[in-house]
Amino acid sequence: MKNYIIRRLLIMVPILFGISFVVFFIIHLAPGSPVDLMISPTMTPESKAAMEHNLGLDAPLYRQYFTWLGNVVRGNLGYSFTSYRPVAEVILERVPATFLLMGSALAVGLLIALPLGIASSLKPHSLFDYGATFVAFFGVSAPNFFLGLGLIFIFSVKFRWFPSSGMLTLGGGGGIPDLARHIVLPCAVLAVNISGRFIRYIRSSMLDILHQDYMRTAAAKGVPFFSRIRIHALRNALLPLITLIGLEIPTLLSGAVVTEQIFAWPGIGRLTMDCILLRDYPVLMGLNMMSALMVLLASLITDILYGIADPRIKYR
Repeated sequence: MKNYIIRRLLIMVPILFGISFVVFFIIHLAPGSPVDLMISPTMTPESKAAMEHNLGLDAPLYRQYFTWLGNVVRGNLGYSFTSYRPVAEVILERVPATFLLMGSALAVGLLIALPLGIASSLKPHSLFDYGATFVAFFGVSAPNFFLGLGLIFIFSVKFRWFPSSGMLTLGGGGGIPDLARHIVLPCAVLAVNISGRFIRYIRSSMLDILHQDYMRTAAAKGVPFFSRIRIHALRNALLPLITLIGLEIPTLLSGAVVTEQIFAWPGIGRLTMDCILLRDYPVLMGLNMMSALMVLLASLITDILYGIADPRIKYR
């Protein structure tokens, strides 16, 4: 296992290098320049050229890339074009908000999907199964922006139960109760989408396992029903679920962009949209590299959990 992990970590290096190369050129080939948003219409072309020179935007793209890459190797992600703060500092202050939202949504989605998926597999083609299937299809097909706006209209505008935006009440005392009220709606949007995908996978995996010979053998030996489900069926159904959770990390990141924008949640997703509109190239590069690293690490952790869930899987 140790050698396998080391090999995977070494493979990540050229992958991240290739991703940085492609992303850097795509970002810089977009029309417009960050300087256009920093200057007034009356500024002279000489002043604009001087500002581009100070930011290093007048150099050829390949030279800009290798300058950026050299700084990254030394642990310097550069400085934001808009706030003039270190990129790492700008990103790290937004990470806790997104991780809190993502972790809460993933936990709530699992709490919804596990019992519905298991119960649906135990009673296939029943009214409960059809109801769970409807919930799953609704969760998968409902767009985040539509569901988010609908929840805001119902629970914020009509009933005024929850805040419609932000992470904490401005001028309020803050604290966990205030944070909990603000996170309910954005967490619900992401959790509905997550649970919709998980329900179908759990149901299909459990249905396949319930018809295996070892399940019939356990029943013949007199193993109690719930013990058979918990010990034999559920553990063997974890493998596809682990895969799905690993694949959910990049999905949550991309979904959080829309959800955080709708609810004005101060996380990575909202920062990404702001940087795209302001053409803040250094922060965009930092965000893309962080997302790529998270996806690669999630894939590695998924493979490791495979071996833990199923001892038959060996890595060399």
